[in-house]
Amino acid sequence: MAFTNFNGTNTETLIRTILIDDEAHARETLASLIALYCPQLKIIGDADSVAGGLKAIRELRPQLVLLDVKMDDGTGFDLLREVPGVDFKVIFITAYEKYAVQAFRFAAVDFLLKPVNPLELADAVKHAETLILEHFTTQLRALEDNLRTDIRQKRKIVLKTLENIHLVEIQDIIFCESDGAYTIVHSNKAQKITISKNLGEFDDMLSDSGFYRVHKSYLINLSHIIRFEKQEGGYIILSSGDKVPVSFRKREELMELFERL
Repeated sequence: MAFTNFNGTNTETLIRTILIDDEAHARETLASLIALYCPQLKIIGDADSVAGGLKAIRELRPQLVLLDVKMDDGTGFDLLREVPGVDFKVIFITAYEKYAVQAFRFAAVDFLLKPVNPLELADAVKHAETLILEHFTTQLRALEDNLRTDIRQKRKIVLKTLENIHLVEIQDIIFCESDGAYTIVHSNKAQKITISKNLGEFDDMLSDSGFYRVHKSYLINLSHIIRFEKQEGGYIILSSGDKVPVSFRKREELMELFERL
């Protein structure tokens, strides 16, 4: 029950892809077909089980998953039920046609039967590529709108702790930092307020107010960006002097955004 990480090569212009199948020869065959017919894909890892697939998805954050249905420890459907807010595309690959209807209920891009037809695989991947690019463009436009939007309005947010209720102007919040089930709100009033809400809840509240999730642990106020440092994977320097890391996938979006502004 394991997964393999193939990171280490440049994947910036390719679709980050994971193969999940409990049969080693099936993964090897699929990898060979991808090399020949799907040059837009970069295989960043593979897994041989539901458990290994979940671990691979959480750690490698793929854009596309080629997923077997029936495995020793469950099904591909079981795996997807365990992934909150699926943000990747799925192509199911299986020997069992009876699973097709269920696959499309999970919004699969396509459903391919083994043995995989190379041309059908290429068509499915091309469809997935189109959907991924459309999603990326939508996200980029939203981010660009946020960065261009004047958010100097005196909007306030209520932050409740055990001891106090804080009314904080949104423009004064520099960034929010994850601390497990809690979030630390950093403001330009030299305040650090710890709230018993996770960072995802703050992302939902503030994403329309000029905030952007640059990393799984950091949500930043775009108006407080001073500069972007490219070294060591990428960092944002904020008006407070804090140095916030940028995840690989978010780095691509930010770099493209900065080039367009």
